[in-house]
Amino acid sequence: MAIKVFSGSSNEDLAKRVAEQLAHPLGACKLDKFANGETKVEIRESVRGEDVFIIQSGCGNINDNLMELLIMINACKIASAQKITAVIPCFPYARQDRKDKSRAPISAKLVANMLSVAGANHIITMDLHANQVQGFFDIPVDNLYAEPIAIRWIKENISDWRNCVIVSPDAGGAKRATSIADKLGVNCAIIHKERKRSGEVSSMILMGDVKDCVAILVDDMADTCGTIVSGAEKLSEAGAKEIYAILTHGVFSGDAIQKVTGSKFKAMVVTNTIPQKTTGTNIECIDVSILFAEAIRRNHTGESIGTLFTPEFILGSAARIV
Repeated sequence: MAIKVFSGSSNEDLAKRVAEQLAHPLGACKLDKFANGETKVEIRESVRGEDVFIIQSGCGNINDNLMELLIMINACKIASAQKITAVIPCFPYARQDRKDKSRAPISAKLVANMLSVAGANHIITMDLHANQVQGFFDIPVDNLYAEPIAIRWIKENISDWRNCVIVSPDAGGAKRATSIADKLGVNCAIIHKERKRSGEVSSMILMGDVKDCVAILVDDMADTCGTIVSGAEKLSEAGAKEIYAILTHGVFSGDAIQKVTGSKFKAMVVTNTIPQKTTGTNIECIDVSILFAEAIRRNHTGESIGTLFTPEFILGSAARIV
């Protein structure tokens, strides 16, 4: 059973980087639209009996890209692929993971069902908004973490990283912040938000000491960036000497980039799970293709992916040729 890697249209640059890491060309396919806007997919090489990986991120025109992924999966399924893995660097609808009000849908579960029905046998994603989304699937899910690459960036780019404090912008991200702080051997802090109503923060309370320290905010997603920019203001008021942010998925909706550019952040770091066509003067993008490439290789060969969660993998290894 050979490997075939295909790319959807949402993040072709990451797919090409993954293929380069694997020393394996992307499979031939044509992605287009019919005149009425329906998605048109043509898989232009045989996948019969093959191990197929389809890379498509939940970004850009999310609904179109999700439909494109579903059709690509189904096209490979009915073409007799042996196994189909959907590689979804940024999982769409992941924030709709619970019923938080009357008649609210759990859309992440719906997406999980659609992927399974389309024919996916396995999912590879990164930094799900909530880990319980893995439980929405009846097929295996590998939820990779950008944490090892974030740790490497901190050590290589912040000279005084031993005097840093890892800060979670809310209670929900405390586990992520604590994990990074433990691996670096530094302190952790949390910003507690009090809301007047949904989507409107009335006040922020910093739980922890950042005075004369380097403060590093960590989270899974940068969307409108209003809350995280306000968090930077709070850290500055608390005496932090430098403020950074490391976030996995750089959505940057609306005027988010302008907010970050005019903020207290010395640098905001995001990954290329979502393509970054426009960045501000203090926004950096780091490559996570090595993690996805190695996850693909190990899934294909039946090896454990446990070492991908350790900083040692990023610092001392590289994806090998399939």
